[in-house]
Amino acid sequence: MTMIYKIAPGELWREAEARGTFEGALIDVEDGYIHLSGADQVRETAARYFGGVDDLVLVGIDADRLGDALKWEPSRGGALFPHLYAPLSLADIAFARPLLLGAHGFHLFPADIP
Repeated sequence: MTMIYKIAPGELWREAEARGTFEGALIDVEDGYIHLSGADQVRETAARYFGGVDDLVLVGIDADRLGDALKWEPSRGGALFPHLYAPLSLADIAFARPLLLGAHGFHLFPADIP
């Protein structure tokens, strides 16, 4: 299983749980795909785009279940990031855990996340 991750605002994730699918945050909707991160990218994503933000959910996704809707595409810096060109079914997630905010605005990742 290849794990990839989504950091989602808590309110949006709770709405997705009620519907059974996650359509994405505003930036995802605007860009036409759901922005995801690989294991080696998720901490930097949290620091860069969610620094100091509370009430987040870290969603672990089994990339192997997403099929052709998942594309690994280069970012502006050239690194390949996973992008999902479909709604995310909650059936395809491995877990959803609170991403707690620690001291100095840094998020506290679960120990089992590389």
